[in-house]
Amino acid sequence: MPFMSVSHLLLISVAAIWGFAFVAQSAGMDYLGPHSFNAARFVLGAISLLPLWLVFTKHRLPQGKTLLWGGLAAGTIMFGGFSFQQVGLLYTTAGNAGFITGMYIVMVPVAGILLGHSTNMQTWSGVILAVLGLYALSIGPDLSIGYGDLLQLIGALFWTAHVLTIGWLSRKVDAISLSICQFMVAAVWATIAALIYETPALPDFQSAWLPLLYAGIASSGIACTLQVIAQRKVEPGITALILSTEAIFAVIGGWLLLDEHFGSKELLGCSLMLAGMLVSQWPSRRQQTETA
Repeated sequence: MPFMSVSHLLLISVAAIWGFAFVAQSAGMDYLGPHSFNAARFVLGAISLLPLWLVFTKHRLPQGKTLLWGGLAAGTIMFGGFSFQQVGLLYTTAGNAGFITGMYIVMVPVAGILLGHSTNMQTWSGVILAVLGLYALSIGPDLSIGYGDLLQLIGALFWTAHVLTIGWLSRKVDAISLSICQFMVAAVWATIAALIYETPALPDFQSAWLPLLYAGIASSGIACTLQVIAQRKVEPGITALILSTEAIFAVIGGWLLLDEHFGSKELLGCSLMLAGMLVSQWPSRRQQTETA
């Protein structure tokens, strides 16, 4: 396989779409509350996946209670992750949100230890670098963490749980059916939260149509489809490595479109966190030998 194949380029495209989604999420809240925005994007995400679901009708795995309960669990966790992420964007930058959310890449193997999975020094090295980066990016001189950054960190814990949940469910139910199910469950929770905490109105949704279309269709339907296609020919370690650049695109998007600025302290934190993500996911020589 060439060093940079079409599948690699597709994954880079996915990372870029997801990274710029932080910009769309931040811009969308100029018109909508966080829960209203999430409810709309979840519905759009489910709808955008329906054509893919119909195309792969013949290839779906058997459905049943596992899909029902799995979709309920995954959708509830997804609602938690997006809620903390979206509310956190009211108090921090899109760049910070992208990098802190990316912490799930190093949190997943650590959580795996609690589940009896083995780990190695490479993972621990990545964790240490990522934590140092988080400290430089988010911790103030009085050792306090910014409110928005704290919410993003809590959201990253939800994304860690989501990755582990999807990893278990993906071997038991159809992936596309599960995605649609979890989007609809998350939409229900987000709608309830919006009705309780916010006063959404139709003109607000109309004003936020562009960020909603991007977050709901591009970031969900298009990106998820490209990811499915690309992962057929790229091994998981390399996939995670490429997708971790999502955080870089979030910073670029915030700089280009939201006029966000980063000083030397923020750049140091982002650099350390990116290094931690890359180190923790870089394929070892043993993995490269096994997949050769």
